[in-house]
Amino acid sequence: MDTPAETPERAAFYARIDKDNMTALWTVMGALITPEPRSACVPALWRFEAIRAAMLEAGRLITAKEAERRVLVLENPGLRGQSKITTSLYAGVQLVMPHEVAPAHRHSQSALRFVLEGRGAHTSVDGERTLMQPGDFVITPHMAWHDHGNDTDEPVFWLDGLDIPLIQMLDASFVERLGEDEQPIARPVGDSAARYGANLLPVDRGPGAASTSPIFNYPYERTREALAQLEKAGRYDPCHGIKMRYSNPLTGDHAMPTMGTFIQLLPAGFRTSRYRSTDATVFTAVEGRGRTRVGEEVLEWGPKDIFVVPSWRSVVHEALAGEAVLFSFSDRPVQEKIGVWREDRGNA
Repeated sequence: MDTPAETPERAAFYARIDKDNMTALWTVMGALITPEPRSACVPALWRFEAIRAAMLEAGRLITAKEAERRVLVLENPGLRGQSKITTSLYAGVQLVMPHEVAPAHRHSQSALRFVLEGRGAHTSVDGERTLMQPGDFVITPHMAWHDHGNDTDEPVFWLDGLDIPLIQMLDASFVERLGEDEQPIARPVGDSAARYGANLLPVDRGPGAASTSPIFNYPYERTREALAQLEKAGRYDPCHGIKMRYSNPLTGDHAMPTMGTFIQLLPAGFRTSRYRSTDATVFTAVEGRGRTRVGEEVLEWGPKDIFVVPSWRSVVHEALAGEAVLFSFSDRPVQEKIGVWREDRGNA
């Protein structure tokens, strides 16, 4: 939208109304209502090797209890100083050293964990504990008590994804601390998976369904088996290879209300067609090596590297030297709920 020409009379008018905290819409409409998404978010990649080294250094500088959460925030280069990886999402990598506990708290932000390295550490969520293995996707619903512990002799690292910028924009942020390092455990390990993750539901569950999945750990072992079974059919989506979304068994909707989570297999040598969508997306490589072209920029990635694709930017993934698996998350559930999500399959 073209901004109308400025005349001395108009400039004087703008100056007068500015004193009353008013602005003429026609002077700013082009920046507010754009023909296509326009974002300061840019493509970026973080090497896990560099993240890991910096995290271990942080582990020597500060304890998990003192930091409350020992995390290095992954800031988008176009959004520095805002603790954002996209305009609506936060991401960081968390470290829990051997025999440490990250103390219990809860907050109005929803959180996901995707385990990058380390076996046998645990997360407790609302009275149930789960052990964490590489590739596991773990949910912390909003206002659910959670703490993390590591009883092993090796450090554990995972990717954190939260809807912090979205909750910030809504001015709806709250946090509470339990006052204890670890919450009481009321249910055995595997309880939620047994109740909701075996194509079964409790017979006495009342009407209405939680917006967040009652399964809070989706083990990578089961996810990988599903991908392998689907690969046998040899039917690949040209834009995605084999891509599945994690779901809430009560509703069939996304597993989380504000963040969509996805797992994607690229067969050996597979190169996707060009694709773009309005949900800026954070990826991490679970297996294999590959190359992703975002517009004219090429990102080369390997296991545990993390990268971001901005909104409405054309993307092409390619698996190199064998098949590859990518985990990703975005704000797609929010966009779908309000009817603005859009995709373009190959005409970018």
